[in-house]
This record gives sequence, C-alpha cells and structure tokens, in this order.
Amino acid sequence: NTTAAPNNPWNRWRLPTTLRPESYEVTLQPFLTPDVNNMYIFKGNSSVVFVCMEATDLILIHSKKLNYTLQGSFHTSLHAVDGSSVPHINNTWLETTTQYLVVQLNGLLQQGKRYRLVSIFTGELADDLAGFYRSEYVDELGNKKVVATTQMQAADARKAFPCFDEPAMKATFTVTLIHPSDHKAISNMPARSTWQQQIGGKSWNVTEFQTTPKMSTYLLAFIVSQFSYVQSNSGNVLIRIWGRPKAIAEGQGSYALEVTGPILNFFERHYNTAYPLPKSDQVGLPDFNAGAMENWGLVTYRENSLLFDNAYSSIGNKERVVTVIAHELAHQWFGNLVTLRWWNDLWLNEGFASYVEYLGADSAEPAWNIKDLMVLNEVYKVMATDALTTSHPLSFHEDEINTPAQISEVFDSISYSKGASVLRMLSDFLTEDVFKKGLQSYLHTFAYGNTTYLDLWTHLQKAVMENNVSLPHSISNIMDRWTLQMGFPVVTVNTRTGFIKQNHFLLDPTSVVERPSVFKYTWIVPITWKTRETTGDRYWLTKRSAIKNEFKVSNSSWLLLNLNVSGYFRVNYNPENWDQLLRQLSTNHQ
Repeated sequence: NTTAAPNNPWNRWRLPTTLRPESYEVTLQPFLTPDVNNMYIFKGNSSVVFVCMEATDLILIHSKKLNYTLQGSFHTSLHAVDGSSVPHINNTWLETTTQYLVVQLNGLLQQGKRYRLVSIFTGELADDLAGFYRSEYVDELGNKKVVATTQMQAADARKAFPCFDEPAMKATFTVTLIHPSDHKAISNMPARSTWQQQIGGKSWNVTEFQTTPKMSTYLLAFIVSQFSYVQSNSGNVLIRIWGRPKAIAEGQGSYALEVTGPILNFFERHYNTAYPLPKSDQVGLPDFNAGAMENWGLVTYRENSLLFDNAYSSIGNKERVVTVIAHELAHQWFGNLVTLRWWNDLWLNEGFASYVEYLGADSAEPAWNIKDLMVLNEVYKVMATDALTTSHPLSFHEDEINTPAQISEVFDSISYSKGASVLRMLSDFLTEDVFKKGLQSYLHTFAYGNTTYLDLWTHLQKAVMENNVSLPHSISNIMDRWTLQMGFPVVTVNTRTGFIKQNHFLLDPTSVVERPSVFKYTWIVPITWKTRETTGDRYWLTKRSAIKNEFKVSNSSWLLLNLNVSGYFRVNYNPENWDQLLRQLSTNHQ
C-alpha cells in the first residue's frame, strides 16, 4: 500500500483539511552526552487532540526522522476525547518522502468529534541546526558544553515530535522538558512547575511550562543549557537575555537588555496591542543557521546578532544588534499573533518586519537617524537583484510552494528587502498614520488566526476610506503592480518638455525578459517631487507615459523626483536637469 499511485493523500505535500488540531502535550528528554553508539539522542512522547472537520478513515500527521516505540503493532494509538467511540487502527507507516506518519482506520472518524493521538518516540539530537538539535561550545576551562535547542521554521517541528506542521494549523502547546538538574530549561512560556524525578537510576529535573496561546508549530522553541542571563521588567513583561556564562558575565547582554524594553514598548504603541505573552526571552546561540528566529516569547539569535562586547565590538555590530532585535520583536505581533496562512505570502511577514525594524531601532536609538539607512541596506541593495531578468515577483500562488525545499527558497532578499521597500512606499503614500490605523485593525481582527496579504489590503483600504486619502486606484490594484510582477521601473523625465515615461529597469538593457506579466511591466508609480522653488503634491504615473506641465522647469531651476527615495523605482533626467542638480549640490546641497 505504500507503493500505491501518487495521487494518494500521503503522496501530497499539503495536509488534508479533514482534521484540525486543538492542543498538544509534548514531553521531551534530551541526552546531552552520547549513547553507546556515540550518538546524541532525545526521547519523547506527545499527544494531540484534534477535531474531525469531515468524516475520514485516514490520519496524516507530519513526522521526520523520528523512531517510534510501537503500541501494540502500531506507531501510535488513538483515543476518544468526548465519549465518542473510536475506530480501530488498521495500519500505520512512515511515508518518508512527504514526511508523514500515516494512520489508516477501519472506520470513520465522525464530524465534530474530538480524538487524541498518542505517540512515543526517539530522535537524534544532531548538530544539523534543524528541529530539536544540539549546539556546542567550549567554556573558559576548555570543557565541551552541549546545548539542546530548536529551529522549527519552516518545516522542522515535525523533527521534534509528530504534528500538523503547517502555519494555519494553530493549536495550544503544553511543553514539558526533562533535563539534568544542573541545567536550566526554557520554552515559549514561563515554567508552571519543576520537580525532581528518578529516571533510569538518575535524578532528573522535570520542568512543565504554561500552556501557550493558539500558535503555529514553526514558532515553538525549547532550550536546555547552562546559559546564564541578565533580566529586567518592562511593565508586566519579564525580559531576559541569555548566553554563554562567560559572555553574560562580561556584560555582553547589557546592550540587548537596554534596548529590548523600549522596542517592546514602541511596538505595543505602534500596533495598539499589548505584548501578548508574560515574558520575552532572547538567547544567543553558538551554532545557529539564520541571523535570528522570532519564536514566540523565546527568540533565538546568532551570538553576533544579540551579544555586544563594549571592548571589541564595532558600532556596526551595535547597529546589527538593535535592528535584528527590532525585527524579531516586530514579529511577536505581525507573524506570531497574526500569521500568514501559507509560505507563499512569506514576503509580507518578512518584508513587514524588515521595514518596521528600522522604526523600532529608531525608537531605541533616536540619535542615529537609522531610518535613512533603509535606502542603502534594503532599497538599493535589492534593486541590484530585482533588475535582473532572473528575478521573481514578491508574491507566489499558493500551489507554487509545496515542498520544504520550495518553502526555504522563498526566504530570499526579494521577500525581505523588496518586501520592506514596497511596504515603506505604501506607508509613505498612505501616510504612516493611516497605515498604522489599517494595520491595527488588521491585527485586532485576526489575532490568534491566519490571513493572506489581501486581508491587510482590505484593512488598509478601510482606513483610506475613513481618512479620505485620495488615491488613483484601490490599494489592491496599486500594490498588485509591485507584488505580482518582478522588477521595478525607471522613470525618465524631460524638464524641457514635461514628458515623463516609465520602463522596466534592467541592469543589462539588451537582456530578454521571458517571464510574462499581465501588467506588461508597467506600474502605478507614486512620485513625490520638488523644484528649486516649490514642493509639489504627489503625482501618480498610471500609464507608460504622460505630460506634466509642472515638470517643465526654467533653465535656472531643477526638478527632483522620488524624495528620500520613498518609492521603489529609479529616476533619470535629461542632461540639462542633471547639470542643474549637480550645480545645486556643489553650491548648497541642503
């Protein structure tokens, strides 16, 4: 039956919608010394309560590289929750390609009824930076130290325990960690209780954590380590910065501690929503794949993106720390509290955090003018990629992104930096105030739920109507040009005639664009402008070319478009205007 035709549900990458998880209980015990085969392992057991949405005799749940302890002759066992009778299991197997544990039943699960699936398993605590993994460092005495930590995004929660591992399958999680008594255990939520237990002739600590709010699997985190921390409180929120004891003792956590409270406060105001959890832990890890990961309430970092050493670190390191912290804390609401339904919309999650990280960092370091750096770090940087014929649109169709490999390909500079650039442009032409109103209403409407990018457009459009913002088209129509086709325009203006036109900007003008676009590579372009004498109202270029009389300037004046590079496009002028701009810059650049 495992070799059956590929149209079986277990040969498809996406979960069926027949079952919906509600709550998980997960207990994990990492062994921080190698076993007889010189392997690092963890043991675990978990149960998930799910609701049957439509009658089915099949359970598919994600599972990757886990070995199961058989219950009877099956990988798992099924129990009734609300007094419903439970069909017997006919067959279970692991479908390794699509990463499922498959459970076939001899009868139907009933619509509206709840069931509990129970599993006992072991996995390898490998040094592969994915799922529940191990990170190592050497302390100042030369001892090797092992840390058990996690990286679930995008599709590796299934490597720690069997779960419905898709972002829209939100549920609550009650995590318990069994760990050596000289180690500390932390997770998304504060500990509820800790006790000691004899297991296999040894005394272990058992730490049970409070149940999480409804959340996605990719945001789960748990760490067993001998790290130490510095802490403070921001309102009712406990803030801790964790790292290697030596680094923390040297004060390398103090800068992060100093900025975290102010940044959390800034985002609470920006989103008009209280921070949703009782605490905010941030941990610097010796081995970490990404720059950082926004796990809800337990953010993990590369050491260089969280720790700052006054004696050795540069001002560039400081800028890195404050922007990465602001990026991850921005996600605690946008991404974590409200989560996009599927990875094809990742650009909105990451583009948004990559934009507002500058606002958050600016609130913590107002003297730096850090918002100006966005033009260099994001806009111009990603234009170099987006000006190639091999670029791709920000937005993908849901059915284009299926496999874990396809999902990880979406995490690129287009998603992050172009996403940030077009959202900054949108905020600029709506005004930050109107943008914030729409954003707040979106977050309040979809808290603890899932969305697509269109949901944000709807709420921004509502704010546009309520605040009488004048736009040439709906937000959706304007933004489609920037999200559904790749590239960006170069806007060319002739100040002798007032003639203005747009073209798809290509680094190599002779290169051939093979990717079709329904908009034929024209954009709806918001153009801010000024002359030597006056600053005009925003002009919208909605066609390939137009004439605008105010763009005709006298020989002694000049025209400047796209002030502060607020729009995601380039500008070119006739030679006379370039000369006048150069003359102005050399005489008085202010």
